[in-house]
Amino acid sequence: MKSLGLIIALLLFLIIGSACTFVLDEADQAIIVQFGEPRGDLISEPGLKFKLPWQQVRRFDKRLLNWDGDVTQIPTLGREFILVDTTARWRIEDPLQFLRSVRDERGARTRLDDIIDSVVRDMVSSTELEEIIRSRDWSVDVDELEDPTLAQRDDVDLQMRPKLGRELLEQEILQRARRLMPELGIELHDVRVKRVNYIDSVRRQVESRMIAERQSIAERFRAEGQGQAQEILGEMARELQTIRSEAAKQAEEIRGQADADATRIYGQAFGADPEFYAFFRTLETYRVLGKNSTLMLRADSDFFRYLEKAQAD
Repeated sequence: MKSLGLIIALLLFLIIGSACTFVLDEADQAIIVQFGEPRGDLISEPGLKFKLPWQQVRRFDKRLLNWDGDVTQIPTLGREFILVDTTARWRIEDPLQFLRSVRDERGARTRLDDIIDSVVRDMVSSTELEEIIRSRDWSVDVDELEDPTLAQRDDVDLQMRPKLGRELLEQEILQRARRLMPELGIELHDVRVKRVNYIDSVRRQVESRMIAERQSIAERFRAEGQGQAQEILGEMARELQTIRSEAAKQAEEIRGQADADATRIYGQAFGADPEFYAFFRTLETYRVLGKNSTLMLRADSDFFRYLEKAQAD
């Protein structure tokens, strides 16, 4: 009987002890709540803590917490519709104010959805797309471009630097959102734009425009290649004409020299024996006659005289 009473007393002690004590982890901070109202100061030191049995303990995380927003469709200042995906890191700075304003982390995330999404929408809708995409220190090395002629186009400014850029845009979003955080007991650590993309309809238009631009570049390359090919063919034709003209000139010179040499030789031969040369030329003239031809000669012709002399000899 005595042991039973001891057991009952021990059980009561454990029940009362568990109702009056709690252990606070290093990553947590706590506020004791009595009938819905906070009691006492913030408890931030880890270890064994005490409370009244009818009091409750509300724990709050000390660490940085993540917030991921929904992918939102937003028009830019230039009316390009884009999909923006943002994220942020935050922590509970004033647990008492946090408890009174949003109650818990679920309520805090709901308020962050409203505040950050609203600020992001306002900033994106008042900013050009280039300011959202590019960084402020963005630069282009013209020598490394696949198409160096882009640097010479009037509609493309490769050296233009954004006024804000992605980093300063995120900082401005952070500063605007922070103004509403103290009333929630929240410290907003940073806000980042994870991803920016076109909506499907705009993406198809952009892809079509990119394809058309690449086709235009390809056509320009083809036109330049054809122009260079025509220049090469024209140069080849001119060189060929020059070679042919030079060859024809040399051929005429050779023919002229040969005719001159032949004339000189004929003249020398004629000068050596004029009578024989006259006879030979006569024979050359009559060579055109066929076998069945009949030749009628006058008695006083040179050829008859040569024949008659040859027969007498």
